[in-house]
Amino acid sequence: MISVVIRAYNEEKWLDRCLRAVKHQRLPIEDIIVVDNESQDKSREIAQHHGTTLLSISRADFTFGRALNLGIEAAKGEVVLILSAHCIPVDELWSSYLALHLNGYGGDSICGVYGRQEPLPETSDMDARDLYTTFREERHNQSQDYFFHNANSAIRKSLWQKYPFDEKIRGVEDRAWGKLLIQKGYQITYEPMARVYHHHGIHQNRDAPRAKRVADSIRYIRDHL
Repeated sequence: MISVVIRAYNEEKWLDRCLRAVKHQRLPIEDIIVVDNESQDKSREIAQHHGTTLLSISRADFTFGRALNLGIEAAKGEVVLILSAHCIPVDELWSSYLALHLNGYGGDSICGVYGRQEPLPETSDMDARDLYTTFREERHNQSQDYFFHNANSAIRKSLWQKYPFDEKIRGVEDRAWGKLLIQKGYQITYEPMARVYHHHGIHQNRDAPRAKRVADSIRYIRDHL
């Protein structure tokens, strides 16, 4: 069984499209978990309409890692796909390309897979440029570079049970996990064919407070983990 864990906060604009794309994958996905962070819009109703397992995490308790750990704990599958609620799989092969590397093709040395993120027509030029620059066309395995991105990724639950996501770090829990697992001798795979649309990109149009939070987290990961 393949599971999908989706983090959501006020995502009514995107969540229906996200869930429709997930449910129309060629590789069947029967287990979808939405972890909602006290949304004030219709996100919860949309998740319930699609028959997902709906979990809640309070604003007081929220960290990115804690929300993921809550969702993965509830996942029934060994392969767990991780998706942001505002990311929409481009085609019906998205899940196949992610799961491929964790179902024997990549071998036991692969701890996680992350996919390509592409802009939408309304995406700002700044965000589009950053997406085009960061997510390129060539598949590769990373044995030193610990860049990993949980807006569009996949891991094994059995490995997560040994190494859950850091619940204290304020951002980029994916890179903290990637560094830990590479230190343990694993590799990360970038799969450009596992494609999602991500309207605001990875830098959110140069949002300054978010940039500071991410930069502080990266410095902590680099210097202390």
